[in-house]
Amino acid sequence: MRKGEEYSGTVKGIAYPDRGRLTGPEGERVTVKCTLPGQQITYRVSRKRDERIEGKLVSVDALSPLETEKPSCSSFPQCGGCLLQRMPYSAQLAMKEKEMQDLFSEVLPDNAVYDGILPSPVPFGYRNKMEFSFGTESFGGPLTLGLHKRGAIYDILQATDCAIAHPDMRLAAQTVFAYCAEQGFPHYHKSRNTGFLRHLLLRRSESEGALLIVLVTTSEVRHDFTPLKDRLLALPLAGRIAGILVGINDLPADMVQYQKAELLYGEPYLTERMLGLTFRISVFSFFQTNTGAAERLYGRVRDYLRSFAETRERRPVIYDLYSGTGTIAQIVSPMAERVYAVELVAEATAAAAENAQLNGIGNCVFINGDVLQKLDEIEEKPDFLILDPPREGIVPKALSKIMAYDVDHMIYISCKATSFVRDMHVLRSAGWEIGRWSLADLFPQTPHVEAIISMSRTRSK
Repeated sequence: MRKGEEYSGTVKGIAYPDRGRLTGPEGERVTVKCTLPGQQITYRVSRKRDERIEGKLVSVDALSPLETEKPSCSSFPQCGGCLLQRMPYSAQLAMKEKEMQDLFSEVLPDNAVYDGILPSPVPFGYRNKMEFSFGTESFGGPLTLGLHKRGAIYDILQATDCAIAHPDMRLAAQTVFAYCAEQGFPHYHKSRNTGFLRHLLLRRSESEGALLIVLVTTSEVRHDFTPLKDRLLALPLAGRIAGILVGINDLPADMVQYQKAELLYGEPYLTERMLGLTFRISVFSFFQTNTGAAERLYGRVRDYLRSFAETRERRPVIYDLYSGTGTIAQIVSPMAERVYAVELVAEATAAAAENAQLNGIGNCVFINGDVLQKLDEIEEKPDFLILDPPREGIVPKALSKIMAYDVDHMIYISCKATSFVRDMHVLRSAGWEIGRWSLADLFPQTPHVEAIISMSRTRSK
């Protein structure tokens, strides 16, 4: 097999997260991303290193027997976000379980208990946050509002009918797009740093059915968006609009951000309720994008912690590391003497403290800074650890410091299973073993899945 040449084959299986496994013409092992078991595909060899051969998908020549559903949005499969939407949801869950069981097999002891996969309450319309971009589907084409075409830097697919966004969000996006197209506004050109329309950020509170609508432009055009505000407020939504903002971003980086904003209506935040707690979510606050599934994930974390806490004579001191906006810290706080929550992002730490005050929680200490540095500053030592690291996992020095604590139990929440398996090999060398584990499907129609792992130290460090 030679780099740049095209070959055909049938996908035999999937390696996490979406790497199809094929056999080359002379028995070579080949992986091709964005494929499903049973598909017949054509692929181009993109990388050949030792015995590892990677291909880039050229075409799907025959669907998998698993693909029995009709696509639910107009941009499939060019978008690449919801590659599994032709599969029934039950088949998606079964495939994710099989992938994770295969991946975890190298770090699971024989007596580890698998507690199953927690499905999303709804498989479509579940996202509470969408970031749409303005652009064109091809150079010189008409204005679009949607998502990046898979593998493309500049091409924006019209995706205001995105099936994983709530119907109220889709209606709001279609209305904003129609208004901007009527006005003839130019979209922002990243390569030239010129233009006007940049992004549309939509957030939704599941508990209140409220929308936060944020249009991001440059300062190139001055425009009174009052007519757009009035059009949005007149929409026949299932819920309501909490706030409408127009933000100005003149920075060249292609990020959803702004330097200043005008509040056209309402408030610049949402209120969400989860597991008996209230959370105020601002425009850029982190919050899990599938509220119902996140509630199930956090409920499982609480269950795993409860099985430990009930064996203690006193309530434990808990470290919640990589704590984000402090959701987990607050959820487990009733079982703790104190929770020390450490998070690198200052805005997230501030939001955590604000939400804890909103909920009347006084035993959480929110610390802003890098975990590696801040652990040395906490005088009270932990009885229990909760780790929810970013996709890259835990940096080696921080992992070594975590293992040095005299604790026997922890929970690891993983959003990228390969990073967890890498970290788990190190943890096993220090005597840690998995006791119970489960999965939570926060991202139906996509290859992603979260894991919740409860582990104990079986021998002294």
